[in-house]
Amino acid sequence: MKISVIGTGYAGLSTGTGLAAKGHHVICMDVDENRIDKIKSGLSPIYEPGLEEAIRSAAREERLEATTSLEHAMKNSDVSFICVPTPSKKDGSIDLRFIEHVSRDMGMVLRGMDGYHVVAVKSTVVPGTTERVVIPNLEEFSGKNAGEGFGAGMVPEFLREGSALKDVLEPDRIVIGELDRRSGDVLEELHSVFGAPVIRTNIKVAELVKYASNAFLATKISFANEIGNIAKKLGIDAYDVMKCVGLDNRISPHFLRAGIGFGGSCFPKDVMALVRKGSALGYEPRLLEEAIKLNRGQPLRIVDLLRKRAGSLKGRSIAVLGLAFKPETDDVRESPALRVVSELLRYGARVRAYDPKGAENFRNVLPKVSCFSTAREALKGADACIVLTEWPEFRELGDDDFSGMRERIIIEGRKALNPNRVSGFEGVCW
Repeated sequence: MKISVIGTGYAGLSTGTGLAAKGHHVICMDVDENRIDKIKSGLSPIYEPGLEEAIRSAAREERLEATTSLEHAMKNSDVSFICVPTPSKKDGSIDLRFIEHVSRDMGMVLRGMDGYHVVAVKSTVVPGTTERVVIPNLEEFSGKNAGEGFGAGMVPEFLREGSALKDVLEPDRIVIGELDRRSGDVLEELHSVFGAPVIRTNIKVAELVKYASNAFLATKISFANEIGNIAKKLGIDAYDVMKCVGLDNRISPHFLRAGIGFGGSCFPKDVMALVRKGSALGYEPRLLEEAIKLNRGQPLRIVDLLRKRAGSLKGRSIAVLGLAFKPETDDVRESPALRVVSELLRYGARVRAYDPKGAENFRNVLPKVSCFSTAREALKGADACIVLTEWPEFRELGDDDFSGMRERIIIEGRKALNPNRVSGFEGVCW
């Protein structure tokens, strides 16, 4: 099938590349010329394991192309996925300006198209958006009626940064919110190559599924951190507790890793958007509000521990290992490291940081941070070290790597270090 993917962020580019790898012909479209030029050159504008290799492979087999022309993308495809950003407004509610803009532009292209074309929203949007914003814009600017002149639907993505391509290729489930049976049939056929369970439902259910999934996982993390904070005061390792809790098949061990909280482009944004949507409907989602509140304060607990151990931080050199919000990504959006490092700078500390992939993006936000090319270099001459991201390479660090520190104060936020290789450190929740 011929597909166009509008927007080449983490979700859009991973989705398009994955669909191409499964045999579809995909056109990735974006208004960012730099992104498109990189994709055309076989490069990925974002870091995701295996993504660049998959882009090159699909391009060689002429199943993947990139363009800045929306008209070219849509007129040479049967299905178009909307994958544009849905950022937060200052009050935490969803900002739909990109959705509104692209749906109007897509409507104008549809006006000049013959035949049946399906437009499916893949961006994360609050329930009601597809039916109240996207479809009306498509109808108004195309002069066609949804369900007759074109099809429509909502297919949420459940991708994890750091394993986005793998998640596209090996999905747990495919959720299709369909305008009508014909739209749903096209979208189900498109996804039949994955061999995953397909759930067809209405559009609003599909929209809420994404928010419900992310809100549950975020709440589960906050629960683990709450228990971890109590465990720390009791002198208990929270990981020993959660190892036993996770063996309960009603709970599972996933997302029970206590530490400095969640970040990234999805959990904080989506949970807050759901809270604001609930409030607008006259309901106060107190559990979700508390999950957000706990998560905001969680990263600063590691700074409190550091100050208790090291005293005044003014003029002290602090090594920070890990800047991305999670391993295997260069994304620093809403990373706990941003809050931690900002707090260190506020106390007058000098930060020596290292991250395998996220250093450049981090310095674009906090240019006062000195970034180094290896963990060992960042540690040299440091008065203390805090670990904020569980990159696999940190598991390989040993006492010798920390030997260049002036003082040996090491505090873990993610349980990334190997206690058999590194001695004398403590964790924020253990």
